Amino acid sequence: MIRFDHVSKCFSGHTDALSEITVEIQDGEFVFLIGPSGAGKTTFLRLLIRDILSTGGKIFVDDWNLNTLPAGKVHLLRRFVGTVFQDFKLLTDRTVFENVALGLEILGKGDKEIKDRVLDVLELVGLAGKQQFFPLQLSAGEMQRTGIARAIVGGPKILLADEPTGNLDPETAWEILSILQEVNKMGTTVVMATHNASIVNDLKKRTIALDHGILVSDEKSGRYRAAAKHQKKP
Repeated sequence: MIRFDHVSKCFSGHTDALSEITVEIQDGEFVFLIGPSGAGKTTFLRLLIRDILSTGGKIFVDDWNLNTLPAGKVHLLRRFVGTVFQDFKLLTDRTVFENVALGLEILGKGDKEIKDRVLDVLELVGLAGKQQFFPLQLSAGEMQRTGIARAIVGGPKILLADEPTGNLDPETAWEILSILQEVNKMGTTVVMATHNASIVNDLKKRTIALDHGILVSDEKSGRYRAAAKHQKKP
């Protein structure tokens, strides 16, 4: 469960990136987070991994109060909450296998467990047979698949995806969405920030819309309407 209780975030010298946001996301939901550039979507996601701290209100992820979570335990939160980035953030000097395995190595998992788990996840995201490729040998879609594999290999309960289709062509974007939906069917909560109106409108998932840091709508089966006047083309 994710809960924002009157959460605000103000960066020095700027207006509020988020203002008095109150919202709950239940376990197992698939939620789109929409809004124009500067609406506060990335700030919302960064708060959930304690990359930044709120300046007002409280944030809860399951039993964790992120306002009081000690810095020394943030790594535990990030095992629980996986993140997929628009720009992939892969290590270019490591293979697909090595990029995905890194988190498990940090956890001290054994070689056999790492190999089995990584190969299983690569099959799930459609990268079976590509484990020895380096990022520069991959297409953008394959790099994003690798990013998803890396984010889910440790079995997080929540997956955050920040514009994961933003750099992809429409066909590849839908392939990535299919993977995220499959991850969601396995019980993982998915929160995806996006500008892609066609994806939002076609899938009709719960949609939370932000505009200039304000929560403007929260619809169970939403459409890309609330921020339409600001929206970018997919």
